[in-house]
This record gives sequence, C-alpha cells and structure tokens, in this order.
Amino acid sequence: MNNGSRISEFILLGLSNPPEFDTLLFFVFLTMYLVAMAGNLLIIIITNVDPALNTPMYFFLGNLSFLDIICTTSAVPKVLFNLFTGIKRISFNGCIIQMFFFTVGMDTEFLLLTFMSLDRYLAICNPLRYKSIMSRKSCFSMSIIVWVFGLSSSSFHSSSTLWLSFCGPNKINHFFCEVPQVLALSCSNISLNKYVLIVTDLILGLICIILIFISYVFIMFAILNIRSTEGKKKAFSTCASHITVVLLFYGTLIFAYFKPSDKSSNLDKEIAVFYTIVIPMLNPILYSLRNKEVKLAIQKVISRKTFFRAIF
Repeated sequence: MNNGSRISEFILLGLSNPPEFDTLLFFVFLTMYLVAMAGNLLIIIITNVDPALNTPMYFFLGNLSFLDIICTTSAVPKVLFNLFTGIKRISFNGCIIQMFFFTVGMDTEFLLLTFMSLDRYLAICNPLRYKSIMSRKSCFSMSIIVWVFGLSSSSFHSSSTLWLSFCGPNKINHFFCEVPQVLALSCSNISLNKYVLIVTDLILGLICIILIFISYVFIMFAILNIRSTEGKKKAFSTCASHITVVLLFYGTLIFAYFKPSDKSSNLDKEIAVFYTIVIPMLNPILYSLRNKEVKLAIQKVISRKTFFRAIF
C-alpha cells in the first residue's frame, strides 16, 4: 500500500536504560507478562465454564480480561524481543498494526469500565429491576457498543496514519508505537488527526469518568442507607475491585496526558509501563483476591477434570 512514507521502519529508543540492564529488564517484563496472561486467561475460563459466574458482572469481567490481553500483547512481546536481541527496529506496517491493537484495547476498556459501573449501580440502587434491565441480550448489546466504538476509533487513527508522510527522523522515543509519538514524526499536516485524538480523549476520558463518578455517588448513598453492617459490607465488596481498577486505570492515564509539558519523556515511558503491563497484571489479582465467588471458581477450574473440560 502506498502510504506516502519515505521511510520503511522506525527505531524504538526503548526505556533509555543502560544496555547492561537489558537482561534484567527482559526477565522482569517476561515474568510480569506471563503473570498477566495467566491471570487474565484464567478469568476468561472461569467466567465461561462456571455457572455461578454466569452474571452480567462476570460477563463484563471476562471482556475486561480479554482487553487486558490485547493491550499487553500488542506492546510487550516486541519489548521483550528488543531487549533480548538489542534490535530496536520495527517496520512501518508493524508499527501501525501495533498501534491499532493497543488503541483498540485502551479505547474499548474506557467504555467497558463505564458499563461495569452502570451494572453495579443497577445491582445496588435498583435491585428489583436489575435482572430485567441487565438481561443477557442487554449485556451483549453493551458489549457490541464498546467493541464497535473501540474498533472504529482505532481504525480511524491507524488508517489515517497510513496516509501521512514520514520524511525523517524515524526514531520514536518510546518502547512501542503509540499514536501521539508516531504523529509527532510526521511531516504532513496532522491537524485532523490531532482534532480527532482530542475529541476521542474527551469522550473516553472526561465523559466516561463523569458517568462513573455519578454512578458511584448514587451507589454510596444507597450503601449508606442500608441498615445492617453486614449488608453494607456485602454491597461495598461487590464494588471494591471495580473502584480499584478504575482508580488505577484512569489515574495513570490522567497523569500521563495531563502532566506538565516540561516533564521528561522518560516519565512518559515509565507511566506507559503501568498501563501496558502492570495494570493488566494487577486486574485479575484484584478481582480474585477480593471476591469469594472468583476464588471458589478458580479452585474448581484448577482441578484436572474441570481444567481439561475448559480447555478442550
């Protein structure tokens, strides 16, 4: 495809660490990646094979784990290859593909976390109508909405980048291809790309966090109105994991995109480590450690009979 580019590859400058630390970083990233993959795959398996987890909350949790796999797999394997071989090149098309899958994962996760907060709001504030509103059909519809939006947003960013000219330099001061860093290297007019990026950030960042905040304001009032202490603890425990995930995800991204512009680019890469591998690794741990139903399902699925039935 003729993309107007004068270069055929980019150089990923990586984490700006001394070469002697590459081996240590390789094993650290590999360990975290394997933990993230194992944890999220386990969540996907148990939410599909255990009838006790056949609820809207765990349906969305399975989607979240799949998105975490997409996010971390889009970036980390290339980082591991670069650290192991010392070769920091990535082809132009490889960069676009990496950018596409990472953006799909991130943009879809914004909306999914919002729908998960809506699910908790309905479960606690409107329990009598919860099952009728959050039916299987409604959950699939919500899932389709978030995936279509994420795919559409990512497709625009990736396809529009294909037609930009890149005259050089071709060095990306990052450890993977992310939209802002790639656009910064273009010698074309990127006004439309920046405009759409800003609009997308506002929709996904500002609007979604406002909706999540409003949902939890109502949830907190509902919990405070519960008379029994046990009832309050049970209601809060169903939200605790989601609140923690939201704070980690949004807190990291808000700091990344709204920090002072004079901060070093090394800080950008350190923050990116969190939302590419640390958060995907922590999400299944947070949901399993604080949830008795998930713990019980994990105990079932690790039994040989259930495990092989889930795999085959």
